[in-house]
Amino acid sequence: MHEKAMVRSGYDAIAGEYWTTRSEDSEDVLLLREIADRLPEGARVLDAGCGAGVPVAQMLSRRFKAVGVDFSTEQLHLASRLVPDLQLVCQDLTHLGFRSNSLDAICSYYAIIHIPRREHEAMLRDFYRILKPSGLALLCLGANDLEDDRQDYHGVRMYWSHFDAETNLRLLRDCGFEIHWSRLVEDSTSPGSEHLFVLAQKDRAGD
Repeated sequence: MHEKAMVRSGYDAIAGEYWTTRSEDSEDVLLLREIADRLPEGARVLDAGCGAGVPVAQMLSRRFKAVGVDFSTEQLHLASRLVPDLQLVCQDLTHLGFRSNSLDAICSYYAIIHIPRREHEAMLRDFYRILKPSGLALLCLGANDLEDDRQDYHGVRMYWSHFDAETNLRLLRDCGFEIHWSRLVEDSTSPGSEHLFVLAQKDRAGD
């Protein structure tokens, strides 16, 4: 099965249970404060790979004009019920249709790691394009070198692909982002599994 088809069908299949696995008070989700405190009320914020919208998009929608993007239709169906104020878009994160300079911030939790890493640089450049000048990005990326991994996950086959932390930080800088901080954070649903979280910012001039 093609990588993306595996991810899409897998998250469709586990939609009913997966959204219950994360909580608002876990270390990774609490990092949202780092971006929320830097944004004005009503800012337009994208949750890239929003799934069922809980808890990330749900928390963002309390203060901001949140938009959720995912390519799992079952996850989006749940999000429409669980976070009714959330604007939803069914798209692949590597083919986003947003206008340039149209978003104040992008958050992405545990989504980029399911995209073939050969597509990561182009996707990050597109994130940079759609952010407004000085726009912020809070991204969950891989912490180790993993080109192609396929394992059972919540009872379905799942795919992962990512670079190591140093390479991810270099890619972000090559795309034009300024790195405010980067941290290795344990996945709250998988003890012992760390991911790289990065707070990055687009240049004020928007070049």
